[in-house]
Amino acid sequence: MIDRATIDRIQYASNIVEVVSEFVSLRRRGVNYVGLCPFHSDNSPSFYVSPAKNICKCFACGEGGTPVHFIMKHEQLTFHDALRYLAKKYHIEIEERELTAEEKLARSDRDSMLIVNSWAQRYFSTTLYEHEDGRNIGLSYFRERGFREDIIKKFQLGYSLDDRDALFRTAIKQGYKKEYLEKTGLVIAYDNGSISDRFRGRVIFPIHTLGGKVVAFGGRILKKDEKTAKYLNSPESEIYHKSNELYGIYLARQSIVKEQRCYLVEGYTDVISMHQAGIENVVASSGTALTHGQIRLIHRFTENITVLYDGDAAGIKAALRGIDLLLEEGLNVKVLLLPDGEDPDSFARKHNAEQFVNYIKGNETDFVVFKTQLLLADAGSDPVKRASLISDIIRTIAIIPDNISRLLYIKECSSMMDIDEREIVNEVGKIRKTPSDHRSPSAQPVAPQQKDVSVQTGEDLPPPVQDSPLQQSPFEKNEILLLRYAVRYGEHILDEITDEETSETIIIRVAEYIYDALTDDDMPFLNPLYHRMLKEAAEHCGDPNFISSRYFLNHSDPQVSRLAVELIDDKYQLSKYHAKFGAVKTEEEKLFQIVPQDIFNFKDAYIRYKIEDVDRRMKDIQQTGDMDEIFQLMKEKETLNTIKKELNKIIGERIIIKM
Repeated sequence: MIDRATIDRIQYASNIVEVVSEFVSLRRRGVNYVGLCPFHSDNSPSFYVSPAKNICKCFACGEGGTPVHFIMKHEQLTFHDALRYLAKKYHIEIEERELTAEEKLARSDRDSMLIVNSWAQRYFSTTLYEHEDGRNIGLSYFRERGFREDIIKKFQLGYSLDDRDALFRTAIKQGYKKEYLEKTGLVIAYDNGSISDRFRGRVIFPIHTLGGKVVAFGGRILKKDEKTAKYLNSPESEIYHKSNELYGIYLARQSIVKEQRCYLVEGYTDVISMHQAGIENVVASSGTALTHGQIRLIHRFTENITVLYDGDAAGIKAALRGIDLLLEEGLNVKVLLLPDGEDPDSFARKHNAEQFVNYIKGNETDFVVFKTQLLLADAGSDPVKRASLISDIIRTIAIIPDNISRLLYIKECSSMMDIDEREIVNEVGKIRKTPSDHRSPSAQPVAPQQKDVSVQTGEDLPPPVQDSPLQQSPFEKNEILLLRYAVRYGEHILDEITDEETSETIIIRVAEYIYDALTDDDMPFLNPLYHRMLKEAAEHCGDPNFISSRYFLNHSDPQVSRLAVELIDDKYQLSKYHAKFGAVKTEEEKLFQIVPQDIFNFKDAYIRYKIEDVDRRMKDIQQTGDMDEIFQLMKEKETLNTIKKELNKIIGERIIIKM
């Protein structure tokens, strides 16, 4: 048995483009890839691969899913055998055994730490807006930086009170354990038994994983104190490994895929200001040297990266090794030096997205050329320095994996350094013959990075085929629409109500609301698969770590996974309710309106179906003359008509136009 943690590692590491490319010739079309479907006789490309969603889908035969399910179908393997196949591809060791008690405890600890961090983020954000010090100090600082309200909320920024243990006391009062507050680094416990909040007196920047989980925080001190670090981050923990995270990646991933370029900056405010200017495909290394883990996180979305510098020569030289790693991973790297006195934060506040992007395009330089120019200028006429820089440049060229790119760089750099091209070719050849673990310390194997399979827009995807296998029953479309809400937004909060007796706040989530609304009226989905998926979503949606779309995309049942792919694609039209009121908000923003409305629409379709069924049965029975059964059916129809009238009052008048 493969344990859950290993399954997660395999699923997160598996890149759908890489997996499918082994069997299908793909070409880029917009933000996706397309090729001939391997599962049926395909004359024109109908097999689409979405790197942003990490799924594939044939819009002719309907096959597709995650990398695991693609391998299951293509290689005719079981779920666990497909996992073994991918584990081998991505060099992931599988230990097939039951988890020990300690491992089960560790998993529980990890979940508890994520829950505590999620609470802390809400606490910091609430303090920022609702506490007097939060408004006067924290919110004032963000506003002075020019951040709009929507941007502050988008990045979930917050404030930690300057009290010694305000967060700790509030957390304990609300039932959170000291153990997990300490493990996440939110508090510091001293030998004398005292406790203090790590981030007290700081504005807070939550750090999210690719999947949107808060795993750490960054805090900026607002007081001028030379003895105190300006920025403070959460310590390394079971849930936070600095080398595997990039600030802003959760909000940037979709834009990176769309633009096919990632901008790399240094700090939190650089990312936030660029978002506010309209540039969202940006992430930050948060002041640390780039690592393999961070680079591979970017590489799964694009091969093109532009590194933005503020012109500080010392900082640029310190970052050169990290950029060498970008080249080693096969990325196309460009560098942009901003004008003197500017950094991405200040420059973004003075320019809109179009102006900023145009400046980048007009001034960015290929990294190898940039590095050569920088080091040549630094070496001057000193022969020792020049010899050292030439060796450095040759090592940089040698790590580039693509042969043609290497040759082009050799040609250009030989001219810039005034060295015979053949000499550089020979030196590069010697370096590349050296085992990789000696050639570059950056070439050590790195654990695969996690991948998000969260919902994103389905741009550039073709419309569904008309004979979709999803349309089978008289009200199948209604079932599909409601199930789609549960799969895409199952864990989202639909409403919060207060129990009048206990004054307890009850949170109502999308999946459980739909499930309860149908089961209470004894109107379950007739399709057993849909019913099962809705029930699973309702049962799990209260779990703080549950992400409905991710859960179903990675489901062990390939039938469930394939259906999840169908439902997550943005090919289904919104209900007539949306068009009727000319809604301009996104579907997610209007869930509290459209979900109840479409539940009523389902119930209306359900009742109409039942009435038609009664009419058919009455017609059949009239031939036998069984009056008792006819009267019974008439009573049943009368009850159904009464329900139908009540539903019509809620839904409103409906005009049916025959096509």
